Amino acid sequence: MLAIPAIDLREGHVVQLVGGEYDREQVRLDDPCRVARQWVSAGFTHLHVVDLDAATGRGSNRDSVIQLLWHQTATVQVGGGVRTEEDIVALLDAGATSVVLGTRALEDLDWLASMAELFPGRCILAADVRERKVTTRGWARTLARDVLQVIDDVASLPLAGLLVTAVHREGKMLGTDLPLMEDVVAVSPFPVIASGGIGSLADLRALDDRGVSAAVIGMALYTGAIDPHVLAEEFSA
Repeated sequence: MLAIPAIDLREGHVVQLVGGEYDREQVRLDDPCRVARQWVSAGFTHLHVVDLDAATGRGSNRDSVIQLLWHQTATVQVGGGVRTEEDIVALLDAGATSVVLGTRALEDLDWLASMAELFPGRCILAADVRERKVTTRGWARTLARDVLQVIDDVASLPLAGLLVTAVHREGKMLGTDLPLMEDVVAVSPFPVIASGGIGSLADLRALDDRGVSAAVIGMALYTGAIDPHVLAEEFSA
């Protein structure tokens, strides 16, 4: 399994939120490019970059994202507010290996199908899940479909992967939602990337045992709960 540090951008800073709530920001760091270099230096080969402002309609960190991509040797997947073909092209042209699609992709499956066909193997579908229900628009809207229904809806598309975030565990470092991830892996035809609640190496090993392909780690790295060098060495592929 692959460990991927999260670089969540808000107002030009790298942040970490608790429970997906904007008023519960726990970490804020300057210079996203420096943070990215720090994780690469620790041994990580992949990064997960999210523009939180774009995802929630509060603004954009596109300039910071592009600058980060230009200066990276790591494999980078980028998401947050990606809602047009032009957005996808701009990020791929700037150096993103894959683009993470959330709100529009989940609310407009025809658009998702078109993008997946245009960019086969380059689009990751992001499902932010709270109590099995999928949320969109920066966790503000809850869809009627649960995550397993969504997977069934998109199973035939040429997606690069499925990112499932347990929003109700996000930033709490109390362990991810293992029953959720186990069920998702059982039905997903795509590699599953898990996120939300990871607080220890034991959490990562439990995900690995359940067939998860990769895990995005945020708060546990930024607070030092997990040693980045140990993590990168054990979960590098």
